[in-house]
Amino acid sequence: METLVRAAVVLSPFLFCNAFLNLTGQPEIEGVWKDSTTLPCVYVPVKDLVQEILKWMVVRDQNSVTIFRRDDSGDHVLLSDYRGRVSVLNDAPGNVSLHILNLEVSDKGTYICQVTWRDSSDSLIVREITTELEIVKVAATKPIIRAGELGLTVPAGARTSLTCVASGSPPIRYRWFRGTPGRKALLLSGQAELVWDSLQPSDTGKYYCEVENRAGAGAVQQSDAVELTVTEPPVTVVTSENGVGYPEKNYTTQTQTYEVKFHNSRAAAASRCESAGYYEEPISTENKYAMEPVKDKRSEEINMKKNEHDCVGNTMESEYEVGDTA
Repeated sequence: METLVRAAVVLSPFLFCNAFLNLTGQPEIEGVWKDSTTLPCVYVPVKDLVQEILKWMVVRDQNSVTIFRRDDSGDHVLLSDYRGRVSVLNDAPGNVSLHILNLEVSDKGTYICQVTWRDSSDSLIVREITTELEIVKVAATKPIIRAGELGLTVPAGARTSLTCVASGSPPIRYRWFRGTPGRKALLLSGQAELVWDSLQPSDTGKYYCEVENRAGAGAVQQSDAVELTVTEPPVTVVTSENGVGYPEKNYTTQTQTYEVKFHNSRAAAASRCESAGYYEEPISTENKYAMEPVKDKRSEEINMKKNEHDCVGNTMESEYEVGDTA
């Protein structure tokens, strides 16, 4: 009896580990031809149990052939058909799902995920699950057009794009046209995205795209047309008094009248002649100064004092004073 109790105590950790070490997957997966897929295989890590070996196998001719193996020496792809196309995450403990790129029809089959752990007593625990992978070909769907961030009404000079979106088995071929489906149209591009680096008003018009893939047996799917409108920025023209237009700046000319006094003097003569006259000078508001206008714009008579001939003849030496009149 004592021996049985001891055996139960020894086996209990092993039984506990076995109870929680279950692989979780999916019995069937449908992959799209030329696309990628993931075959799930996940477990919850248990303390004191170390993953020793991971294997992914595929059943070929009723025999299991190892595709992928992970052990203490690293990751190894053992089947040449899968080299460069399969991988398993390294940084996700418990997630040993197989990721397959660029699916081929020959990838169809039964896949086995097998994990081996080692416990603290060097005992090995093995678990495995199977997944059936089907490969299907999907024809390209009718595409839709997505406009860029600025929408379909865009100012001239801006950068924008239109993107053709469709699903189906890759590779999908794209073509962009200017025009309307069913009518004569201009071929623009063979890419999924139609890009303008600097829009011009002449780019205004209707656009559509079409797609096709090998799974569609040559059938072409066309989108509905969208209309792109390119707007020109407004130009402000300011007209001055002379009727000439200047963009953005208003060059307005005003006239201002102010008085100029002439003082003529001679060294030998005590007499002094004084005269006053008026003239008009344009004042630019660009320089932000202005002269106070005189109240009467009429010319005043020149006052002549005593010796008129002295004033006329003494023009060599003159002083000019410029100033406003009140």
